[in-house]
Amino acid sequence: MKKKRRAVPGIRDYDGPAGGWGALKATAIAVRTQMDALEAPATLLRTNQPDGFDCPGCAWPDKEHKSTFQFCENGAKAVTWEATSKRVTPEFLAKNSVSSLLQKSDFELEGYGRLTHPLRYDRASDTFQPVDWDAAFARIGDILRGLEPEQVEFYTSGRASNEAAYLFQLFAREYGTNNFPDCSNMCHEATSVGLPRSIGIGKGTVSLDDFDKTELVISIGHNPGTNHPRMMGTLHELARRNVPIIVLNPLRERALERFADPQSVIEMATYGSTDIASTYFQVKAGGDAAALKGIAKHLLQMDADRGNVLDRAFIAEHTLGFEDFATDIARTAWDDIEREAGLSRTALKSVADAYAKSNATIITYGMGITQHNKGTANVRLIADVLLLRGNIGKPGAGICPLRGHSNVQGNRTVGITEKPTAAFINRLKEVFGFEPPSQHGHDAVAATQAMIDGRAKAMICLGGNFAVAMPDHEKGFPAMNSLDLSVHVGTKLNRTHLLVGKETYIFPCLGRSELDIQATGRQSITVEDSMSMVHASSGKLKPASPLLRAEPAIVAGIAKATLTHTRVDWMALVEDYDRIRDLIEQTLPGFDKYNERIRVPGGFRMPLPPTRRVWPTATGKAMFSVFDGVDENASGEGDNVLRLITLRSHDQYNTTIYALDDRYRGVFGRRDVLFMNEDDMGQLGLEHGDRVDIDTALPGSVQRLEDITVVAYSIASGSVAAYYPEANVLVPLDYLDKDSGTPSFKSVPIRVTLRSKEIRMPG
Repeated sequence: MKKKRRAVPGIRDYDGPAGGWGALKATAIAVRTQMDALEAPATLLRTNQPDGFDCPGCAWPDKEHKSTFQFCENGAKAVTWEATSKRVTPEFLAKNSVSSLLQKSDFELEGYGRLTHPLRYDRASDTFQPVDWDAAFARIGDILRGLEPEQVEFYTSGRASNEAAYLFQLFAREYGTNNFPDCSNMCHEATSVGLPRSIGIGKGTVSLDDFDKTELVISIGHNPGTNHPRMMGTLHELARRNVPIIVLNPLRERALERFADPQSVIEMATYGSTDIASTYFQVKAGGDAAALKGIAKHLLQMDADRGNVLDRAFIAEHTLGFEDFATDIARTAWDDIEREAGLSRTALKSVADAYAKSNATIITYGMGITQHNKGTANVRLIADVLLLRGNIGKPGAGICPLRGHSNVQGNRTVGITEKPTAAFINRLKEVFGFEPPSQHGHDAVAATQAMIDGRAKAMICLGGNFAVAMPDHEKGFPAMNSLDLSVHVGTKLNRTHLLVGKETYIFPCLGRSELDIQATGRQSITVEDSMSMVHASSGKLKPASPLLRAEPAIVAGIAKATLTHTRVDWMALVEDYDRIRDLIEQTLPGFDKYNERIRVPGGFRMPLPPTRRVWPTATGKAMFSVFDGVDENASGEGDNVLRLITLRSHDQYNTTIYALDDRYRGVFGRRDVLFMNEDDMGQLGLEHGDRVDIDTALPGSVQRLEDITVVAYSIASGSVAAYYPEANVLVPLDYLDKDSGTPSFKSVPIRVTLRSKEIRMPG
């Protein structure tokens, strides 16, 4: 019998499936509260269409490139949030000081609506005031010319287009720096570092066609219903074809259990749903490596017992390092694997059995794999498991990292990296005639540390909410305030904008859904999805303000005002984005006939040699790796240490919070909760609804999050979860994957202390 729990305000069971009528209701609410009712349907129906705009939400690709109903609940929220009729005007800002705005929640700040004017912070009045575009560019140029290039950080959000990102990196490199902190550093940098070591390229190897041919999907460390919701359509199709989907994830997530497709007439009419996961294993936070090693251990033993389990011919022809890998797996003890994974030997054997039966397997993974202090090694272990049975480079099989932002992968492809290749640097020199810097620059953590230390004096942000997205706000927020210059390009206010330096500018830009008219007419931008398809996107909505400028125009304006001896005709590039794409084609491989190919619906796929079993590694072979041990060496000190996972709510995308509900987890109107295993609660003397404080349990750490309500939830024992970005205060800046620099948001050792038995109302 289910244990009776006391009532907690805002916490109640949600029994419905993911998707279904709940998704349609949420979409309707988003439309009603944000957009003109007559304009909304046409706008949503242009999402992901050949002559429309790419969804500003997740990076899952579109299966069809024709007029089909191709958007989801969270995609609709992203579109309506951008296309809102609400405005942040100079009059509003004159009445609201920066100090007063800082008292508002992140949800409230973005909820005020779209920015309408270029703004400059006025310290005397503590307000943002309108500024002339050219005057602002000139002043920024003056400041930048007075600084050393290494004192400036150039941040990029994954929602920037290929064209804007390429101009941004060109500007920064001609200015003289490779300081490119970007959102990849916070999420899939472990993929960008680990996969090249294993297979020679830092991208996934599967296409949507592979999902049509696969016999098994193993899903590790991600929640598609919230973080890449268009993927639910693909998983739904697989489940209805009875393709096994094995899930390893610490939390029970509704979208991985049951899903009702809003486009299915039968499911909607009958209130039915489809079971997604055929088997669900709740691995302990930080236990993914142990689980993967357990699966590999079973495979190796089965092959030794009966043969024909491993693809020996593939291993011999296409790989190196197998013997060292196998030796390490053999000496890894089952007791250690079971303890660290939180899963039994029998459970892991069942995964290995299913994998051994499948002739074509795809492994999908998200930030539950990468945001650990051994994230790069985790990624390589997934590649190892696939290599054991030759599941890279054949139909229906491969590795599938799930990117978040709609163009985070494209930004990296066109040069947003602190570690540029020599080949790229040489091409820039040949084409543009300047000497680009070759030394490695700052990633996101290094940039934050440089600001804390006073070495960084300026930051230019092409989108995003940098300070809030990063760990350790107690140090990061004051560091932003200490800058000589901060420049933010965005569509809405966020907290990072309000962490003003000596001089701070906010530049309002066009959204993905808005019409971009330049000297030669309507422009299209391009994006690259998580399966390496590059395609065009073109908005049609009237811009939120006549003063908005496109991101390429803003970047070009700052560059022209800063670089006094540049040979780049920045303004000519803005007149026609084809010219930017011509330069991308000249300087980067894989973009042949760029302008021609993006005019074909669906675009084109970037080269992926591993899909042809060509391995661009130093050895020319796919490389097995050795994961040392089974744990993250992050147990903390003392007793009663749990591992904290930071996660998004369903009404959230990265730091953007659309509403205060998390429908599928049964949380409504609040975010101050700690999800906890009921057995762990009992051992600590806690009850559902207790108020607690959380402290980081790492040597020398003093991070604390106060007054959080404990909520009983189906989560692996030893693991707890709280919302990102609020819980980022518990993550030390130096608690990260040393290989990739990715902060360990998904496995922070913490202790929980009872604060009060009193039930607090949310808000």
